[in-house]
Amino acid sequence: MTFEDVRPSREAIQERVVLLDDFGNRIGDANKSEIHTDCTPLHLAFSCYLFNEQGRLLLTRRALSKLTWPGVWTNSFCGHPGPGEEIEAAIHRRAGEELGTHVTNVTLIDPEFRYRAIDASGVVENEICPVYTARISGELVPNPDEVAEAQWADVDAVIVAARSTPFAFSPWMIKQLNGLSSTIQQGSRASASRKVVGS
Repeated sequence: MTFEDVRPSREAIQERVVLLDDFGNRIGDANKSEIHTDCTPLHLAFSCYLFNEQGRLLLTRRALSKLTWPGVWTNSFCGHPGPGEEIEAAIHRRAGEELGTHVTNVTLIDPEFRYRAIDASGVVENEICPVYTARISGELVPNPDEVAEAQWADVDAVIVAARSTPFAFSPWMIKQLNGLSSTIQQGSRASASRKVVGS
């Protein structure tokens, strides 16, 4: 099976993102392709850490065609809720669009994560980006336009690697792991324990 076999069957539309004021209030929306510049306005996003039944974490390497941080390893997947779209709905949508899969047990672990980072090209990311964990529920079929590689890994090993070689990972993942490593480890253990209980 390839990603083309599971690509979501919706018309390709211009992706719009939700713009925010400094207090996190929604103040409008704009085309995603137009706002990511050297002065990107604050906007809404999310990050998700995806676990399998063994409690292993999915790492993905960003496609080389990505505008920012191409080829960099990062958390399982990210995205931008559209205008009027709930974040959890966006998580389910992006799991399909980016990874060709479904997710369950979506759990908010940091509602207030926010970061600003500048790519080597000069493009700025500027997001309020709540962080979630989830569990995979289906085959993994990554979209090559989004993901160059995907790898399941032990959470403890990921945390060690991120701390020893932070330049190999996305800046948002490094910041998230610095503040959430124990919570993400708990998510890993919870995924593994659900398998045992459900066996």
